[in-house]
Amino acid sequence: MTREPELVTPRHLQDVLDELRQREPIFHHPGSGTSRTDCARMIVDDFWEIGASGQRYSRDYVLDVLDARRTAPVDESDWESRDFHVRELAPDVYLLTYTLRQGERLTRRSTIWQRAGDGWKIVFHQGTVVATE
Repeated sequence: MTREPELVTPRHLQDVLDELRQREPIFHHPGSGTSRTDCARMIVDDFWEIGASGQRYSRDYVLDVLDARRTAPVDESDWESRDFHVRELAPDVYLLTYTLRQGERLTRRSTIWQRAGDGWKIVFHQGTVVATE
């Protein structure tokens, strides 16, 4: 039987972890922006995502979904984010992982973030449904 590895964020990355966990879950956080322009500013031009369904989504598709959510907001009152960890992939590029519970649905999330001169940018995101905890 295989156990999940225990993930530990290195001490020297704690500030990065603290900054990024405040931005997650991405596209559902109030800090994501209130307009398409705000959201587009925090996503790199060649961003893409793999949703929990396994589907691949383009930057434009994600921005369209965010536009729709602004007109019909999702109730997120029972959502819980936990188990945040960060790993440096390259200078100023970080992988943030966490678990998100949305009511009965449990997913593991991964976001690749890049620190740029004008703030944090999202490079890639993936959500994977967890069958059991």
